[in-house]
Amino acid sequence: MRAKLRCCDDRGFATILGAFVIAAIAAVSVVMLYVGAAVLARHRAQSAADLAALAAAQDHVVAEPDPCATARQVADAQQVRARIDGCAVDGVDVVLTVEVPVELGPFGVHVAKASARAGPVD
Repeated sequence: MRAKLRCCDDRGFATILGAFVIAAIAAVSVVMLYVGAAVLARHRAQSAADLAALAAAQDHVVAEPDPCATARQVADAQQVRARIDGCAVDGVDVVLTVEVPVELGPFGVHVAKASARAGPVD
């Protein structure tokens, strides 16, 4: 009779269930932090690309010899560890690709990429 009561006794079940719920909430919170870090890095990359492209396009319009050098200087000055991955002059426009590294904890270090195009308005 005593063994049967121990088998069907549900005392402590809420504690175990509560522990699993707390662990699940903590796991979702950590994942959301990493997703937020990735989104923030992507926004920083886009801002760096936009600003660097505008600076390079301004130099290109006034016939500076290397507008991509200006883009690199502007990207370096933004303090988000932005790096110009690609820079090309396409007619009157300047096209840039910028990378910003983002640390995602156990998922390693990845890069957020963004592109921008700037030039005079017709």
